[in-house]
Amino acid sequence: MSLFSWKVHGTGTSISPGEVVSTDERLSWPRTIGVGLQHIAAMFGATFLVPIITGLPPTTTLFFSGVGTMLFLIITQNKVPSYLGSSFAFLAPIAASVKSDSMAVALGGVVATGVLLAIVGLIARAVGTGWINWMLPPVVTGTIVMVIGLNLAPAAKNGMASGPVLGTLTLVAIASFAAFSRGFIGRISIFLGVVVGYLVAFVMGDVKTDGIATAKWIAAPTFTTPEFKTSAIILFIPVVLVLIAENVGHVKAVANMTGKDLDDQMGNALFADGVATTLAGAGGGSGTTTYAENIGVMAATRVYSTLAYWIAALGAILLSVSPKFGAVLSAIPGGVLGGAQVALFGMIGILGAKIWIESRVNFTDSTNLLVVASAIIIGIADISWTSGDFTFNGIINATVVAIVGYRVFHAISTSRGTSVA
Repeated sequence: MSLFSWKVHGTGTSISPGEVVSTDERLSWPRTIGVGLQHIAAMFGATFLVPIITGLPPTTTLFFSGVGTMLFLIITQNKVPSYLGSSFAFLAPIAASVKSDSMAVALGGVVATGVLLAIVGLIARAVGTGWINWMLPPVVTGTIVMVIGLNLAPAAKNGMASGPVLGTLTLVAIASFAAFSRGFIGRISIFLGVVVGYLVAFVMGDVKTDGIATAKWIAAPTFTTPEFKTSAIILFIPVVLVLIAENVGHVKAVANMTGKDLDDQMGNALFADGVATTLAGAGGGSGTTTYAENIGVMAATRVYSTLAYWIAALGAILLSVSPKFGAVLSAIPGGVLGGAQVALFGMIGILGAKIWIESRVNFTDSTNLLVVASAIIIGIADISWTSGDFTFNGIINATVVAIVGYRVFHAISTSRGTSVA
């Protein structure tokens, strides 16, 4: 069967109880387009927040998310339904790089992350992913994810300080959408909360509309050339580890939902995300990752057709060629973003705890407890040290403590017979 050929599921108009639309199938064109639009809605909230928070052009990030998704589908041979949206793991290192150098240098870090991830994908294709599970057990992965989220707490504080009333209203709106809906609305609660905050700010006259009025309706996205600085690239190393964990987890989740064995696609998925992230950084967009938000759409619709993702990717590219659309996003007041940041950064941190809980990490083991506790404090307090031109920030140091500390001290406790089963 051709890579770009999908057979119609049944009559193309309905899905019988107990059945699903498989990756190589599709519904009728109107229904498939409808599912594709749902995927755009699911990815949009998180995907546009990253460039808005970091200062990258939103339309450029949308463009590369669409292109990256298409590359991912091709490289995984249309066997892994996934949307590649902006990764929150890039927020902290981009912010640090911009503060110390420039956005171009931050983009160099994004490119380096993509290259490293692509190399990991090639290695995984050659030898499998067993070594990844050894290097990144849940206790380590959860710690790194938590540190990346909670390290950003000062940024959320500054955002709220710029507009406390709008920030509080936005945060309450986000919580309300999450509380009143357990379905699709709940999954995009941050996006909807920002919309509410934006509309209130507009009514209050707090939205600067000059840029919106002068922006063109149709034009190519703004592209930026990256610059490479080793001291900045080092800041992005923990992001590679998070992207590895996210991609492996995504492929496993899709395999479980579709009933297909996708182990042979693990390396391809990592390589594809690496290529997409490299391309995004090279042009001025944020790095990408496989999106859990879109897994929710698949679970709700029982449609796993990769054709729906091609439609979503095309839709993102079409949105990206409207500077007017990008200007609307860029005009979001700081207070509104602050409210979203409080929820978003906190949720990233809690996702780390979720990994521990779901994997039943044993914290009665004193080695687990001390390694994790030390790494988290180092990350949250941003305990850093400088050597020459290189500054190793809290996230880097926490990552080293989590990975090396876990392996070294568990080896000692196991050899001494003091580890807890």
